[in-house]
Amino acid sequence: MRVRFIGEISGFGTGSGHRVVIGRWTTSPFGSFADVMIESPDGVRTLLAPSDEIASFVSSTYEFDEVCVVEVTVRRGERDLVCRAGGLCVRVDLGSRTMLGRLLRLVPRRLAVSPAWCSVVDPLAKVLLRGVRTKGSAGHQRREWYGATDQFRIDGLDGSWHDRSLGPLAEVWPPVNFGFSSTPRRPSTVAVVTTVEM
Repeated sequence: MRVRFIGEISGFGTGSGHRVVIGRWTTSPFGSFADVMIESPDGVRTLLAPSDEIASFVSSTYEFDEVCVVEVTVRRGERDLVCRAGGLCVRVDLGSRTMLGRLLRLVPRRLAVSPAWCSVVDPLAKVLLRGVRTKGSAGHQRREWYGATDQFRIDGLDGSWHDRSLGPLAEVWPPVNFGFSSTPRRPSTVAVVTTVEM
């Protein structure tokens, strides 16, 4: 059985050494929701999920040291994205479409989100976007494909984690270790269709 999550993934690093991945899903088996994955400078991986059901699914697909069920709210504006989730409060400034985003938009959507296409472009993504994969093995013998259709720069950051400043925007480096793939090294918001095979 395959399930699909349609939405955006925003990934960015911070001056404090935290790396943050915010998923904003408009369509999924759980309806519309958002979740957050945070990796601390010492490698502790935390999932912030809005329900036990979602926490169970996500933590069975990816790897975490801590799983917290909290209220997660994400507001996506034309030029910014604001997220509040447990101890996280963050606003990122969204920039223009990237060159990669322009290229992704040239691929017909139906093709771009297909697992077959994701498998074809995986070797290219691995070389050009260090740490990024578009297909791989997930937890509990699941398989997963990431079909990206657009990308925008993240240009700025203002936020805190448990009342401590996250500092300025930084690259996602080293890559996050929640699963087989990281987000792009340069902070960005990627429109994506994630397919999970159970």
